[in-house]
Order: sequence, then structure tokens, then C-alpha cells
Amino acid sequence: MSEGGPLQGQGGQWLNDLLEQELSRRSAEHQLRLRTPITPIDATHVEIDGKRYVNFASNDYLGLTHHPSVIRAAQDALAKYGAGSGASALVSGYSEAHRSAEEAIARWKGVEAAVLLPSGYQAAHAIVQTLNLDGVRFLLDKLCHASLVDAVRGSGAEFRIFPHNHLEKFERLLGDARDGQHQVVITESIFSMDGDAADLEGIAALKRKYPFVLVLDEAHGSGVYGEHGAGYAAEKGLSDIVDVHLVTLSKAAGVVGGAVCGSRNFCAGLVNWGRAYIYSTAIPAGAAAGIEAAIAVMREEPWRRERVRELARRVRDELKRGGHQIAEGDSPIIPIILGSEERALNAANHLREKQILAIAIRPPTVPRETSRLRIALSCEHSDDAIEKLIDAIKDV
Repeated sequence: MSEGGPLQGQGGQWLNDLLEQELSRRSAEHQLRLRTPITPIDATHVEIDGKRYVNFASNDYLGLTHHPSVIRAAQDALAKYGAGSGASALVSGYSEAHRSAEEAIARWKGVEAAVLLPSGYQAAHAIVQTLNLDGVRFLLDKLCHASLVDAVRGSGAEFRIFPHNHLEKFERLLGDARDGQHQVVITESIFSMDGDAADLEGIAALKRKYPFVLVLDEAHGSGVYGEHGAGYAAEKGLSDIVDVHLVTLSKAAGVVGGAVCGSRNFCAGLVNWGRAYIYSTAIPAGAAAGIEAAIAVMREEPWRRERVRELARRVRDELKRGGHQIAEGDSPIIPIILGSEERALNAANHLREKQILAIAIRPPTVPRETSRLRIALSCEHSDDAIEKLIDAIKDV
């Protein structure tokens, strides 16, 4: 090995130099990302460097990550099936626990079938890969999650992006389709960084005029909205306009993984040519069992859904009274838009001084000049914790 190490010894100094330049640039622009080891204490508290914080950064909206029934189900399956699945689902990684969880997810979402994947990111890619057939064009809301944007860009298919919730531009794009072209529309139900909702009623009206397939990302709607947490489309009575549902099981469900929900034919197609599914090791059976238990808790403990939405309305109302521009709604995602990256980082540090964990979200996750604190609520947050949060944000 050369004195400079393997990179330099193999002619890789140029790579090291370029990486150093890019990291330095991001640091100077307050966009450098660093990881911090965090120890969860319970559903709403964490420990960092020996200090205790109220956690307003987690997507564990229903407090199910620490729910005894979910933990017990995962532990039992872990003891029965082992720590990992050992292979992809099409080799030997698909167990009875996976089959049972997929059937529970399909019943929960009111569809014919569901397929479990290791993450929501992979689920997004598998959906696009399954839909990327001859003559398909994708239309995406500008604020769709990066996983969906990456999947469509990487597919090589034709695509267009319309301004967020701008149905007039969306309809113009629908009308631009060539003869014989099939259109797939992709949007989120509850948007991950803004906490606002898609105009599903408007999309439903357009779906009656134009033949398109609708893919709805319910990552942040599932669990929080609809009977038994079936999602935002279910709450609006519009599940029938959705052709493919994307669900992540790491947020309200409190476990890990993603799921694709739809017709039996669509799920069979995904299993056969959805590369993100075919070439990924299956999630552990313990996670699958935990997911099924979480869905049962959503059905049996509706107070969790009701509580987190009531808290969301309360926090929004209090912050608006304090002069903050807060979008309407009752999702547990509340952005405090601050503009510059530096201001968002300073605000996050201010809350840390008050033993509150809230993360500064910066470009490229959000557009420039819209850096923000992203507040995420849980049904397990106490009234005292909510008051502490509101008081701290008033000083931002």
C-alpha cells in the first residue's frame, strides 16, 4: 500500500480532492449533513450525549414503535424465524409471516393484494418499474418524495412535473397526451415536508374526464386518516380512484419497510418485473409480524389517531396566533418556514437548548429559501410537552 493510502495509491487522489471540495462547499452553505447517535427512551423522548430531549422529529405518529403488542409480535417472530430472512422473497426469504402481513395490509387498505418491500424508497422504485411499459408517460406533483422522482427519472420513461396541487396545469398536461399514450399520475396524499394534502376531489374530477392511472403515496396519510387508519383517500371516500397505493410501515405503523397495494395483477407484475423487489433481500419476518400487529392496534385503539390530529390542530392554531404562517390542516407534520439554511439551523439549536429535538430541513430536500423546522407530532406527546414546544417556537 502506498504512503498515501489506497485511494491515492490507486490513482484516486482526484476523487478524494473532488469529494473534499464538495463537502467544503456544502459546509460553507450550511447544507452539510451529519449523523448524531440517538438513544430512544420511549415514544416521545430520546437521549443525546447523556441529555434527555422531547422528540418532535420522529414520524412515529401513533407511538407504535414502543407499543407492547408490536414489540411482542416482532420478538415472537424473531425467535421463530431468526434475525434475518436470508434471501430475496423469490428465493427463500418469503415466510408465512410475510404472507400473513401482506394479507393484513391488503385488508387494511381495501385492495386485492399487497407486496412488502424493505423500504418505502424501494417500493416507489418497484411501482415505477412495474408501470414502465410501452407508451407510458408519468406526471408528478412537484413536491412528490425524492424516491418517486428518482424512480421516474431513472426509468428512462417520458415524464412531466406539474406545480404543487396546480390542477389547471395538471389538466393541460393530461390533455397534451399523444394518441395511444398511457398516462400515470403520481402524487402524495399528505406531503412529507409541508404537511398539506393533495386535492383528491379535484383529481377525482379529472379522472372522470381523462383515462389515467393514479399512484398515491400514502406514507404520511396511512395510520393517521381514515377508518382504522386506512389513509387519506379512504377518509375522503375516494379509495376507488386510486389504482396503486404506496405505504411506508416505518411511520405511523412504527416498524420498517414499504408496501405496494393494488390489484392482484399489478402485484403479480411487480413480483415478476419490479427489480427493486426481485433483487432485494426480504425484510425480516420479525418486522412483518410487527407490521401486522401495528395494523391491529390501529383498529383497536382509534384514540391514537384522534389524539394526534387534535394535537395538530391545537399546535397550528397556537402558532398562527403567535404570528407564524402555518398551512391549514390537521396532519402531524407542521413546517416552520424560516428561509435561510443558517436561520433554520439556529432555530433547531435554540430548541435543543430547551431540550426539544426538531430538525432543520434544508436544500436539496426543500427548495432554496424555504429551509424550515419540521415539527412531527405523536399521539403520545403530553399536553405539557406541547406547551413547551409552542413556547419555544415563539422565540424562534
